[in-house]
Amino acid sequence: MKTEPPSAAADLAGRREWAGLAVLMLPVLLIAMSVTILNFAIPRLAADLEPSTAELLWIMDIYTFLLAGLLVTMGTLGDRIGRRRLLLLGAAGFGLASAASAFATSPEMLIAARAALGIAGATLMPATLALIRNMFADPRQRQVAIGLWTVGFIGGTAVGPLVGGVLLEFFWWGSVFLISVPVMLLLLLAGPLLLPEYRDPEAGRLDLLSAALSLAAIIPLVFAVKRVAEEGPDAAAALAVAVGAAAGVWLVRRQLRLADPLIDVRLFRDSAFSASLVTVVLGVFALVGFMFFVSQYLQLVLDMRPIEAGLWMLPMVCMSAIGSMLAVAATRLVRTGYIVGAALLSGAGGMGVLTQVTPDTSIGLLLIGVGMVGAGMGAIAAVCTDLVVASAPPERAGMASSLSESAGELGGALGIAILGSIGMGVYRDAVAAEVPADAPPQVAEAAQETLPGAVAVAEHLPAEAARELLATAFAAFTEGMQAAAASGAAVLAAAAVMAVIALRRVPVGGVERTAEPEDEDSGRGR
Repeated sequence: MKTEPPSAAADLAGRREWAGLAVLMLPVLLIAMSVTILNFAIPRLAADLEPSTAELLWIMDIYTFLLAGLLVTMGTLGDRIGRRRLLLLGAAGFGLASAASAFATSPEMLIAARAALGIAGATLMPATLALIRNMFADPRQRQVAIGLWTVGFIGGTAVGPLVGGVLLEFFWWGSVFLISVPVMLLLLLAGPLLLPEYRDPEAGRLDLLSAALSLAAIIPLVFAVKRVAEEGPDAAAALAVAVGAAAGVWLVRRQLRLADPLIDVRLFRDSAFSASLVTVVLGVFALVGFMFFVSQYLQLVLDMRPIEAGLWMLPMVCMSAIGSMLAVAATRLVRTGYIVGAALLSGAGGMGVLTQVTPDTSIGLLLIGVGMVGAGMGAIAAVCTDLVVASAPPERAGMASSLSESAGELGGALGIAILGSIGMGVYRDAVAAEVPADAPPQVAEAAQETLPGAVAVAEHLPAEAARELLATAFAAFTEGMQAAAASGAAVLAAAAVMAVIALRRVPVGGVERTAEPEDEDSGRGR
């Protein structure tokens, strides 16, 4: 791919564009919060609607499946029908689906509403990034804007538990969905005034078979990752991987033949584009995979309420913001590969600190570790997301944005599955080795399954037996947490080496793609 150094002659954004960025932050915050906020409503939701185990899993998973499966299709659709139009349609759909979720009276109704939320949510994230590409023509301003976008997403993920805790403290479980309605209404009112419209005037029709193949490729893979995390490797997971891989191969081969493909696979020839996507996958893998343990550590081992645990996560958000802005500023002075490598090493160092956390450790050590990880991940997300968006021509910004979002979704799912499996495997082995031989079988089984299970069992035991069980479970959990942190550190350290090598040709200031390259063999019509 041909790239050019950023041009100083690019038009500078004014007050309207920066106000528009504030509007674009609204859906970013909500989508990020939705990742964690539902977990806190599950106990009350389950007590009210009385779903079966299968229905409860569908309530949790249908949103993620459809969101991940439709990101690429929706990003490309925005390039064709208009990015602002897609954003506003998605906002309307998200608001209506949120209201339907809040007032659901049966598990089936909630599953359907959550499915609608996933479809609408898939329109929001790629549309926001693609609009940033249009609103901020100056590369330096765009880097700052994407840095702020990154802070909004990480911040929403971290404050989701805090907001969920506050809402559930005073309102019913549906309030965690209803909070989206006024925010989406504000977006619908302010969007037409502050956001520009953009569509590719030369785009062809959306290839429906490619859209179906992208769903058939992504959803089975996400299902397989979740299946392995919950049940371990089995035939269902293997079949899902096979189906997803076959659909993925068919999808790629079809894109190479189409004049106007859903995914422009030529972009993957560019090392900056490909390496940035891989870095996003690995960075989110480590962050989300380890945060799976942090929330349980704070609430169960340290016995914090959800609101309190959420407050203790705010320093990580602050460090993410600092890391993001420092990385953006550094791109003007230092090669991108070195910045990304340093950010990954910061994350690896933070994971190394977290390998020292025990049930009796001061929370200060935990904050140092997650702060280093947060700073590194904020920097990676800002710089690599900008590289992905800038590596694509403006008319393909929606497609590039959707690939960046898909990389994040994949990394998060893999992180929970792999790091979660490593940590919980260590936990189960440690508990099995320490549980007294005369313990009732149901007590031993529940304690070995999960830490919440051990805590629940302890509530029904005599005081001394409960203390012994909890001490064993807490020690085992932190051993698993240490193993997950060590694995995450190794992944991030290896990613740092990869990033420095793969991004070594990216100049100071990044790259800027200004037009489609001429490629006679691409199959793209002119």
